[in-house]
Amino acid sequence: MTIRTPYLVRLKDRFEGPLQTVGGLFAMTADAVRFAFRRPFQTREFLEQSWFIVRVSLVPTLLVAIPFTVLVSFTLNILLRELGAADLSGAGAAFGAVTQVGPMVTVLIVAGSGATAMCADLGSRTIREEIAAMEVLGIDPVQRLVTPRMLASGLVALLLNNLVCIIGVLGGYVFSVYVQDVNPGAFVAGITLLTGINEVIISSVKALLFGLVAGIVACYRGLIVTGGAKSVGNAVNETVVYAFMSLFVINVMVTAIGIQLTTG
Repeated sequence: MTIRTPYLVRLKDRFEGPLQTVGGLFAMTADAVRFAFRRPFQTREFLEQSWFIVRVSLVPTLLVAIPFTVLVSFTLNILLRELGAADLSGAGAAFGAVTQVGPMVTVLIVAGSGATAMCADLGSRTIREEIAAMEVLGIDPVQRLVTPRMLASGLVALLLNNLVCIIGVLGGYVFSVYVQDVNPGAFVAGITLLTGINEVIISSVKALLFGLVAGIVACYRGLIVTGGAKSVGNAVNETVVYAFMSLFVINVMVTAIGIQLTTG
């Protein structure tokens, strides 16, 4: 027996093939956003999912952020030394951490760790027909499950981005000063040379959108799973691919818009 959520049933007669999947995703996104401003808001579910995503994402974030920081600082400092501008390493480390390393690590962790965990959770509930039982009781699964997870993913992604930016600047300082003998005063003085409030806002917007999109993709794939455990595994793998594709497109679009706004 195939269990379908209400919004997919409504779309069945309007879309066919790939359009049905895309239409279902956008329909669920619209419903999830609408329920975010409608009572009752699932505060407990939101807090539980936020803590759940933090638990599965925090350690991978630290493990990925530090190597990224070392790589960026090492490569950049070599280039600056060749140009005779080693004192500008602080500007390069801050600019790279805020505009690129922070959002990029957020993409990897949110899509590869948090989103897959949410997809596996909802997929398991779907094949056990828990979602169908909720619908029988008159509970909308989008309001009860999807909206809190979408918002929790966005919040955690925003916090992770800030954490990665801090690690990037501090790691760049330690590596530049203690390994490559850069003057500490010059490093600190150059941090705000290229990186200001505009760059921080753009980076935060990227991270927030990354989290929201990754959360909605994970929930959608989890809710439309049919079959058994193998189907859940396939849905988890597809979530990573779809989330990466969506998030890198968002990265390019937000970067281009941010550049136009800050230079225009």
